[in-house]
Amino acid sequence: MELILTQTIETLGEEGAVVKVKPGYGRNYLIPQGKAVLATKTAMIERDRNMAAIKARLASERNDAQGIAKKLGGITVTITMRSGEDNKLYGSVTSADIADKLAELGITVDKRKIMLDEPLKSLGDFKISYKAGYQVFGEFRVLITSLNTQESTSAPVAAKPEVVTEPAAAE
Repeated sequence: MELILTQTIETLGEEGAVVKVKPGYGRNYLIPQGKAVLATKTAMIERDRNMAAIKARLASERNDAQGIAKKLGGITVTITMRSGEDNKLYGSVTSADIADKLAELGITVDKRKIMLDEPLKSLGDFKISYKAGYQVFGEFRVLITSLNTQESTSAPVAAKPEVVTEPAAAE
């Protein structure tokens, strides 16, 4: 089954591309979701007419992705949390926590694009990748430090993450 993509799908192609897919995938998912249309003569003519606008929009989105990746390249996010034995955190730092703190700094990112295999549960310095889109990746550092408190509590309570940014050291 030949379809014309109406939006970029990472595993298939960019908007405006003509792709061949299995009939069930096209009929049951792509077309009902509005992600593709049948590649009829009329649709092909319409696609060709709009191709310049599609290419301009894709170039703009690619430039935006590169801009976000460049902004993230020089950032070190320091998160201070309470920790216990063996440098284990009380709680964890998730991609949502990181995205929220980056948003406070004026860098809006999608938490689903922060590439964490699992939440960060220990102290240390972590290099995190961000998938900005269009095969553009940005990297930044997350430094998790221990909160020095002299309180004695019977039950550990997770501290609210606190973020401080510093320019990355020239490497």
